Amino acid sequence: MTPGSPIDAEALERLAARALREVPDGALIGLGSGHTAAAFVRALGRRVREGLRVRGVPTSVATERLAHEVGVPLATLDEGVLDLTIDGADEVDPHLDLIKGYGGALARERIVAASARRLVILVESEKLVPVLGRRGRLPVEVIPFARPLVMRELAGRGCRPALRTVDGKTFVSDNGNWIIDCAVRPIEAPAPLAQDLRAIPGVVETGLFLGIAELVLVAEAGHIRELRRGESDRVTTAGP
Repeated sequence: MTPGSPIDAEALERLAARALREVPDGALIGLGSGHTAAAFVRALGRRVREGLRVRGVPTSVATERLAHEVGVPLATLDEGVLDLTIDGADEVDPHLDLIKGYGGALARERIVAASARRLVILVESEKLVPVLGRRGRLPVEVIPFARPLVMRELAGRGCRPALRTVDGKTFVSDNGNWIIDCAVRPIEAPAPLAQDLRAIPGVVETGLFLGIAELVLVAEAGHIRELRRGESDRVTTAGP
């Protein structure tokens, strides 16, 4: 797979099949957002129809709608601690730190990930980067009222902010908030930056997800690569 090319359906199926091996019967799981997470939800629906007992907590309205369509029973965070969350990411560095939020679901994705004992990330190989920020974009979710302040503060930090729009209209998250996309250079110290940005009044969430992914499954040509925090990576097949 070359950088910038779309992931193919067969690779998505392999990725989803491998991720299903992480889901025990009776699990309460977080359901991520984005195209790789959607492939997993569809595969999970097939397993549910075959008898697997699970309940899912969706990270977006789109994922909730898809889960309904494929027959995955839904739950809420009131049910307790989740067994695991399976989600995608927009960047993954060698430490398994992440940038998320290109799809705009970052706040709910953070909450659901933090509610789970484990976070498993599904990505295509082009999402692997040597340093976070390599793709030049860092999403920040903000309360609309705070946009002028947050834009000034982000600009003052060299983040080159731009309000996200879709078809000429301001993008609105499922939480009713706006997304500011920061044009960034590679981020050599993501932890201090994340702390600094989240301290800005009106910032709801940033796309820096640090120190929380336990396992990253990477779709590569003909196989799935496993990256585990603190361990050497492994190459596996991804049967059901």
